[in-house]
Amino acid sequence: MIVEVFKTNVQKESETNLIINFIQKLFPNYKINFDLEDCDKILRVEGAQLQPENIVKYVTHLGYVCIPLE
Repeated sequence: MIVEVFKTNVQKESETNLIINFIQKLFPNYKINFDLEDCDKILRVEGAQLQPENIVKYVTHLGYVCIPLE
């Protein structure tokens, strides 16, 4: 399994639900969660053959900032 962590500008729980639902429709086997308590509004995605650029593309498409953390 690959785990990727992203910095976002998501502020509300309702926004996290929208993003999680959108990504899971495309990648149903990914485990996805947010940590809005963190100053970077962390998005964590876990999955086999995970491609971080796809996550960035889809979250950005929804109008949010999504930057991979190292």
